[in-house]
Amino acid sequence: QDVASTWRRHYERLHLHTVKEYSALPFAPWPAGTPRYPSRQQVVEYLTRYAADYAETPQLGVDVQRIARTGERFTVQTSHGTRTPRVVVMATGYNGVANQPDVAGLATFGGTVMHARDYRHAHPFVGVRTLVVGCGNSGAEIALDLAEQGVDVSMVVRGPVHVVPRDMLGRPSQQTTVMLSHLPVGVRDAIAGTMLRFVVGDLSRWGIVRPDIGPTRMIESQGRIPMLDIGTIAMVKAGRIRVVPAVTSIGANTVQFVDGTTQPFGAIIFATGYRPGLEAIIDGFRSISDARGRPLHFAAETDIPNLHFVGFRNPPTGALREIALEAPRVAQAIRAAFQG
Repeated sequence: QDVASTWRRHYERLHLHTVKEYSALPFAPWPAGTPRYPSRQQVVEYLTRYAADYAETPQLGVDVQRIARTGERFTVQTSHGTRTPRVVVMATGYNGVANQPDVAGLATFGGTVMHARDYRHAHPFVGVRTLVVGCGNSGAEIALDLAEQGVDVSMVVRGPVHVVPRDMLGRPSQQTTVMLSHLPVGVRDAIAGTMLRFVVGDLSRWGIVRPDIGPTRMIESQGRIPMLDIGTIAMVKAGRIRVVPAVTSIGANTVQFVDGTTQPFGAIIFATGYRPGLEAIIDGFRSISDARGRPLHFAAETDIPNLHFVGFRNPPTGALREIALEAPRVAQAIRAAFQG
């Protein structure tokens, strides 16, 4: 394995959806000349340089199998033996295990089936009628990538979803979100709602309905991230991406939808998200996690002494920005605990 192995596997057209100023790790701004939204390859190069400049030599290719608190230390079972550290910091992120829906009839489908984590580019799907299940950031961008290459593509939108342009009124949406982040949630959502009604408008005629609750409250209460639009909506309006409702069942070469319609497809890409999957690794994890399998405490010691988590939030202000804030807090807390 390599540093930034996850980024190396991402689809080729991917760029950061957050601006470089808010996507840098501590002590290391992005190199001069980097575009506002760095590409996947630029992220790989940035993380590789960061590891070389600031990290201890990474021990690559080591699988952590189980972590348990034993007395004053942890017992960490790995593919390269057992270790007994005093402190454990989990920084594996919330995209640990891909969510693969159990749809009736999926096993009978005769075409290509994959999760978004395995999608690289549109070339294998040219000439193949393709269904993208999911309209989050990955699903929307994969559908866009397919449409740009002339693929006949449909995208499942199961329910109401907020659509936020990556850049709004000439300004990155993330910058506006950070600027408003000190305000109460209700005020932020009221401002965002007014802007989105003006900039995005009513998309219901294309099958995309705005939720009743605001985007910030939806993130905080349901963990549902808005679709950050970088061109998908224009393709929807142009008829090059068709919006379809939730899937109810799958046949040998067809998909049936909740509205009763059935359409033929030769490929299905599930952009249905991820979960951390830490319950299979950390003893007692369920007692310190929420219903979605995410830690209850971020950048602070959990109820399991000397166990910390970094990078398990995806707030409106940006996940990478949050990581750059969490990491120093965790380091300071560990230093204080063992110097006191």
